[in-house]
Amino acid sequence: MQTEQLSFNPIDNERLARLCGPLDENLKQIETGLDVVIQRRGEGFRIRGSRAADAATALTRFYLQAEKQELSIDDIQLGLVEVRQHAATPEEEAPVLATRRGDLRGRTPRQNSYIKAIQQHDITFGIGPAGTGKTYLAVACAVDAMERDAIKRIVLVRPAVEAGEKLGFLPGDLAQKVDPYLRPLYDALYDLMGFDKVTRLFEKNLIEIAPLAYMRGRTLNSAFIILDEAQNTTPEQMKMFLTRIGFGSKAVITGDITQIDLARHQKSGLVEVERILSHVRGIHFHHFQSDDVVRHPLVQKIVDAYDAHQLKELTQSKSDEKS
Repeated sequence: MQTEQLSFNPIDNERLARLCGPLDENLKQIETGLDVVIQRRGEGFRIRGSRAADAATALTRFYLQAEKQELSIDDIQLGLVEVRQHAATPEEEAPVLATRRGDLRGRTPRQNSYIKAIQQHDITFGIGPAGTGKTYLAVACAVDAMERDAIKRIVLVRPAVEAGEKLGFLPGDLAQKVDPYLRPLYDALYDLMGFDKVTRLFEKNLIEIAPLAYMRGRTLNSAFIILDEAQNTTPEQMKMFLTRIGFGSKAVITGDITQIDLARHQKSGLVEVERILSHVRGIHFHHFQSDDVVRHPLVQKIVDAYDAHQLKELTQSKSDEKS
């Protein structure tokens, strides 16, 4: 258990109020994110916990930010990710991406490495838990490539496992049928390019939705192709998708192998593909971990708790088999 004392002088009550947030909400976020207890008296802070030093670093960082602006919950939670990762200068390490979000950058060293891997390889796999930015950053790289005229169109692909890849019973045209499954990709595009621009590109077929069930027989040239939720592909579907890639194209395949929704007896194409292609030059497999999660601080703890539980069950299962 560590204890840190911190004081900000000269006293600036308005700045302190921005730092702490309404009803000390910002301090509560820091407590939750770093498992510490923060006691405040005026400009002085007493921090207790195993990560008290990190919390003191975070408070100092946020106090500097609070000089000119209000601090939102997003500012606090994103800042905590960077403090946990000790990413002191992410702006210098992260590649520059041309999107509507001027502040877009990798928030962790692995996110920065992921962006570089996408830029340097024709096929990149992003594997890791929810909230690590693997899909959002893939879309950002696609937008960047389109802005630089490196590709002509963006193709978004996702398996519709819940509908058994049979979308005919859903109402509407093809876009409406697969809309629920592609919604996270739409949201990323709208955030990175703006609604009006995305709508125009859809109308010109420069952004295309392509449910995995409809990919067979196609060859995609000069395209940036994103296959999301790839853990829900079968090995046959994965092979089919990878062989669609044409000249001048890039592909990013993302997924979380701990959230496979296939039938229990069915193998996941994402699990199998790394065993088959891990040594193929030009293909890169990038793995995220729980400390890359850029969401509410509790998400990282949830991921860690599930991982620990699964490891415990696996160990128990092996022990039972031996006995």
